[in-house]
Amino acid sequence: MITVDRGRYGCLTGDQVITAMKARELGRGSVVVGDRVALAGDTSGAPGTLARIVRVEPRSSELRRSADDTDPLERIIVANADQMVIVSALAEPPPRVRFVDRCLVAAYDAGLDPLLVLSKGDLASPRKVRALYAPLGMPMVTTRKPLPSRTLSRLHSALAGRVSVMIGQSGVGKSTLVNLLITEAGRAVGEVNPVTGRGRHTSSSVVALPLPPRSGRGTPAGWLIDTPGVRGFGLGHVSVERVVEAFGDLAEGTADCPPGCDHLAPACALDEWASRNGASQRLDSLRRLLRSRDSGEQER
Repeated sequence: MITVDRGRYGCLTGDQVITAMKARELGRGSVVVGDRVALAGDTSGAPGTLARIVRVEPRSSELRRSADDTDPLERIIVANADQMVIVSALAEPPPRVRFVDRCLVAAYDAGLDPLLVLSKGDLASPRKVRALYAPLGMPMVTTRKPLPSRTLSRLHSALAGRVSVMIGQSGVGKSTLVNLLITEAGRAVGEVNPVTGRGRHTSSSVVALPLPPRSGRGTPAGWLIDTPGVRGFGLGHVSVERVVEAFGDLAEGTADCPPGCDHLAPACALDEWASRNGASQRLDSLRRLLRSRDSGEQER
């Protein structure tokens, strides 16, 4: 279990977790979960000892969150992940596809492969949501209670050999899913408020959890980075072009757009193309995202 908590960092070396603090010269916010680092000082891992992080190795990826109404600073949430697992409930709370779209843009911008997990399939059908994202060609898994063993096996296969970051709003069942995948995780599980339809934050820190090897021994089958429930995903750092790239099913329709088109003006060629190809709902989702990209507007 690798953690970043109140100035103390859990660093894995071999099969041992060493507690470390960051060297002052590295600066504020320079170390995040997923980083590969160099240690100095007491690296024995004995109780009460404290090593020092003296260098952060170059990152293969950075998942960023822009400054918004809830956080005035742009932050790197996770480093060196290669997959984003987006968890969205089908009911209690209802699916919030705009939030999913924003996560997809962040994933593509960071170079992460997306995996959409639709939870609470025992309460509502996934048909409409699946149809909405089918044009993107990304893998989707629907979970329900009780979770069938074949579904759990499919999730393990999708995570095997990957460093996956799990994103989802409070109440969608993210912590429940983590506990099913990693029985030793012990992530706290909360309830959904029946009035607001929102969940209560039950995870307070980002933590990297090793996936158990299939054989029951040996090196982890992969890593799952769990994140606290979030209500918004700031995208101010992502350009219009990068946002559009996340909607690959609309790419063909942009061919006739005028140079520098922001895809919001009346001259945008996407209007006619989407109407002809039954993609008006996807275009609406793209435009809502583009309008809110710089405003810090949060998903409701």
